[in-house]
Amino acid sequence: MARALVIGANGFIGSHLVDALVADGHEVAAFDRFSGGGEPSFSSSGVEVIRGEFLSRTDLDSAVRGRDHVFHFLSTTNPATAEADPTLDIRTNVAQTVELLESSSAAGVGHFYFASTGGAIYGPQGKASYAENDRALPVSPYGIGKLTIEHYLHYFRTMHGLDSTSFRISNPYGTRQHPHKKQGLIPIALRQVVNGETTVRLGDGSMVRDYIYVTDAVRMITNVVGRDREHDLYNIGSGRGYSVNEVFESLRRVTGIDFAIEDRPAPATFVDRVVLDVARYVAEFGEPPTIALDDGVRATYEELERSA
Repeated sequence: MARALVIGANGFIGSHLVDALVADGHEVAAFDRFSGGGEPSFSSSGVEVIRGEFLSRTDLDSAVRGRDHVFHFLSTTNPATAEADPTLDIRTNVAQTVELLESSSAAGVGHFYFASTGGAIYGPQGKASYAENDRALPVSPYGIGKLTIEHYLHYFRTMHGLDSTSFRISNPYGTRQHPHKKQGLIPIALRQVVNGETTVRLGDGSMVRDYIYVTDAVRMITNVVGRDREHDLYNIGSGRGYSVNEVFESLRRVTGIDFAIEDRPAPATFVDRVVLDVARYVAEFGEPPTIALDDGVRATYEELERSA
């Protein structure tokens, strides 16, 4: 099996990815700041823990040395912070990812896997769903930054022979997702419900997103690792859309709480509908696993209750 490095291993998706790679028999190293002084978020034993700074080229050079696969699942911004300061995304996410690619190329990394975005990269084109060969027309700095990195992956493949795969992940949710960050409707709304707060709804609730439970998304990703593939880009999603109002109905069913809602204007960069077409993935790797929305919400809610 491969020697794998996960950048962002203590994060929401990254921690689940560490566990899945270990379960698949890979030798896994986990790179993150591991700030806060607590135990790592992943549950697997036998993982090499590398405490480092993503913004340190020295730390990156050291971390990628001797790795077969590098998984870049760390972001210094989210959609809200990138919109508040677009230059921050350019200076940290984009520029430092280019340095990570330089480090990986120089170290002879066999394959580079990148967590892109399916929720923001296609933009407002009015389509029922989006496939990988549709144009990417992001209108948010977060989506623009992800697309820029995808283009740099093409450059490093052409100039330096660094093989890579991008995963355009829809709207993942589930356990280990920090509810205090400004990303993720389901954990943020559930935190507000658990705390007895008014739940905020951006817009009129008609916005549609493709929600996928985190372990389903990670299993789709790890199914690609080390296998022959026809493409270097895959949508990672459920292929089904839910409106914000439908998500709130699920929250009510699961929690049994009829919470109050406060409506606020949706940001201008929010897209009305984003559902991912996963036909390319299914054709190559088979039907992805799916956890029903209520079941995924229930698992997320139970974790929040335990930590409340």
